[in-house]
Amino acid sequence: MSDSKKFSSVMFDLENKEGVVTPLCVEGVHDPDPLARASGIWISSAGSTMLPVGEFPLKQREDWVWLAVQSGVVDFVDSIANFSMKVREGAIIPPYTHGSKLVCEQESRMLWIAVKGPLVEQFMQSMGAISRKPLKQGVLPSQLKLARNAVQAAVRAQAAAQAGASAQLQQLLWAMLASHSGQPVAMNAVLSHEIAKVLDEMHKHQYKNSYSLSDMAEISRMPVETFRKRFVSEVGMPPQSYQLHCKMERAKVLLKEGLSVKQTGVEVGMKDPYHFSKTFKNIVGMSPSKYWKTTLE
Repeated sequence: MSDSKKFSSVMFDLENKEGVVTPLCVEGVHDPDPLARASGIWISSAGSTMLPVGEFPLKQREDWVWLAVQSGVVDFVDSIANFSMKVREGAIIPPYTHGSKLVCEQESRMLWIAVKGPLVEQFMQSMGAISRKPLKQGVLPSQLKLARNAVQAAVRAQAAAQAGASAQLQQLLWAMLASHSGQPVAMNAVLSHEIAKVLDEMHKHQYKNSYSLSDMAEISRMPVETFRKRFVSEVGMPPQSYQLHCKMERAKVLLKEGLSVKQTGVEVGMKDPYHFSKTFKNIVGMSPSKYWKTTLE
């Protein structure tokens, strides 16, 4: 779109702004069926966006927004949060966040899903959100795939009032939570028994144990290199990266529950507080002590 006056988006606040290069957006708005409304939570809209170089103000919304970067680097900026997101990173933005914008110094692609309903706050907190502050977080490849499917379903539902769209979007939404919580969710169809065994073993111990690549391969009963390739193929990321992601998500839960930084590190198998704090900040975008204080605000 070259004429910004014709630009319309449910996500970006660029209508009638002169001299702004508009992003390329594919968006769908979903009107949930009675069953979805009765569940207390549903996807209200979803989209995929190609962002050129520039600054892109976000609309103030009454629903929660989960977003993720597919390619490039995107900075989130507002009055209370400022962080950079690269590939397989994203953010959760609470409702009524105002004055926020995305800033790109290179062409970038992102996905986003808006969620609403009477139970949405509890759901988003289970996804790692903090009630009143935008928060950076890691994104699993399985979540990116689920989000792409949600965008396609929302677009089709809006274009053709497709029967069954609400049920499909509900399934995708709950699958994203399952994936975030460390439950086995395959990139394609179903995880193999061998890989599912490894994920179940990690989850069973609440990510307190730290497994080497050899340990994981032994659990799967596969040679190390065969296991590594199979894991990447099915889960979408290396085994150690997945393990670290799950440890940091578990750490966020423990900090919210009131554990100290030192105790939290021990509970996720990182007894050195300095190493734990440095790792947490690299992945979450803030130190564990700051994250803990933020949850109290």
